Amino acid sequence: MRILLPPSETKRDGGADAPLALDALSFPTLSGSREQTIAALGALSTDGDAMMRALKLGPRQVPEVERNRRLAVAPTMAAIDRYTGVLFDALDAPSLDAAARRFAGRTVVVHSALLGLVGALDPIPAYRLSHDSKLPGLRLKSHWRSPIAEVLDSESGLIVDLRSEGYAELGPAPVRPGSVYVRVVSLDGAGRKRALNHFNKQAKGRFTRAVLEGRPELESIDDLLGWADSAGFSMHLGEDRGEALPREIELVA
Repeated sequence: MRILLPPSETKRDGGADAPLALDALSFPTLSGSREQTIAALGALSTDGDAMMRALKLGPRQVPEVERNRRLAVAPTMAAIDRYTGVLFDALDAPSLDAAARRFAGRTVVVHSALLGLVGALDPIPAYRLSHDSKLPGLRLKSHWRSPIAEVLDSESGLIVDLRSEGYAELGPAPVRPGSVYVRVVSLDGAGRKRALNHFNKQAKGRFTRAVLEGRPELESIDDLLGWADSAGFSMHLGEDRGEALPREIELVA
């Protein structure tokens, strides 16, 4: 099983591990694409004003420029600890016990705009780059789409895609039984469904933490739905999105 998470714009500073080493990351077939993205971001880093515009940063976010300039020498920490924000605050990875963290290392993957897919325990530095950022000579969607799709297509088990649509477009999950896209919804008093934003991320974080604490061995969509019900989550099949998109599952928050 693989659980795909989106990254977060916000990240913890510091780290106790050595600087970024691409050969220490999961999915080594992405190394060439990672090198190109890092090089393009490095080229942009020579002009602070240009980087501010390209990354859509405001005056209070000037330190993000220095983060990107220091990528090669900055300390690293596990990806699941690096990211902060609503989803990762709800997940609260630093408080997981050792067994849950080992399970995360085997199952959880974070989709980084800079590094592509990274394992939960992969050591990464703090950086700033989003799926819609503009880099000189490199379009992130066309750059990452095929390499990431190939990696995900090679995964034989259950894929639970909790990414935002922007990141899902940056590297689509395969369309096959056992590959599902999770959409968080709420129900109003009349039973009408609506999409969520803040609580969407919170629900995904809570769900992922529950999986890591429970450590179920899930091999199919039926397994996923059955476990979710036993764990207190309201999760069911959504509308069929057609042959071109993975099956959708709705998680009711």
